[in-house]
Amino acid sequence: MKPVGIVLRYGATALLAAALVVFILGPLVWLAAHAFAESWTFPSLVPDGWTLRWWDAVFADPSLASSIQNSLLISPIVVLCSALVCLPAAYAFARLDFVGRRSALVALFAVNAFPKMGLFATLASLYYALGLMGTVVGVVIAQLLGTIVFMTWIPAAAFAAVPRSLEEAARDAGASRIRVFFSVTLRLALPGILVGAVMAFLAAFDEAQGTYLVGAPSILTMPTEMYTLVLNYPKQVAAVFSLLLSVPSVVLLLAVRRHVLGGQLAESFQLK
Repeated sequence: MKPVGIVLRYGATALLAAALVVFILGPLVWLAAHAFAESWTFPSLVPDGWTLRWWDAVFADPSLASSIQNSLLISPIVVLCSALVCLPAAYAFARLDFVGRRSALVALFAVNAFPKMGLFATLASLYYALGLMGTVVGVVIAQLLGTIVFMTWIPAAAFAAVPRSLEEAARDAGASRIRVFFSVTLRLALPGILVGAVMAFLAAFDEAQGTYLVGAPSILTMPTEMYTLVLNYPKQVAAVFSLLLSVPSVVLLLAVRRHVLGGQLAESFQLK
C-alpha cells in the first residue's frame, strides 16, 4: 500500500502544481499573447498576426506615459514617508513595553480589515477643506494609509529579533548607543526592513481607489488608468499596460525572494 500512497501523494502534488501554474501563469501568458497580437478572433486558436504597434501606442500616448511617470515617482515618495513615520514606531513596538502596545499592534491590522472606500470618502471632505484634492500630497497621503501595516509590523519584528546580548557586548566594548544602533541593531534588522519597504512599495504602487478619488483627473497613476483602458482602448493596449503594471511587482518580489521564501516574511508577523 505504501507505493500506492506515494504515487497518490505525488500525483496530488503534481495536480496542485499544475493548477497553480494555470491560474498564476495562465493570465500572464494570455496578456502576453494579446500584447503582441495584431488581432485574435474566435474560434482561431492563434492570433491572426504579430505586431509591436500596441507597445508603441502605449508609450506614444501622453496620458498613459504620464501615469507611468506618476507611479514611478509617487510610490518611492510614499515608501520614504512611510519609513520616516513608521520605523520609529516599529522600534518602539519592538523595544519598549508601554500601555496599549498590544492593542495598537492589533489596530494596525484592524485598519486594513475593512474596505477603505468609506475612509477615502470621509477624507475627501477634509481634502477639499485643505485644498489637497488633485495634488501629489493628497495622493501620497491616500497611498500612505495602505503601507502603515507593512512598514510598522515587519520592521518591528525585525528589530525584536536582534539579540540584546550583541548590543550589550558592543556597549561593553565602549560603543555609544548611537553607534550600537547603526552598527548592530539596524544592520541586523535591515533585511526585514527591506522586505517591509518592498511590500509597502507594492501596496502604494497598486493602490487605485484612494488615488482615483483624490487625484483624478489631474493626477492619474497606472492602476487608475486601467479604468480608462478597459473602457476606451483596444484590449491589446490594456494587455500591454497590464504587463507593464506587473513588472515592478515581479522584479521586487524576485529581489526579496530569499527572505520571503526563507521565512522572513512569515516570521515578521509573529511579533509578540
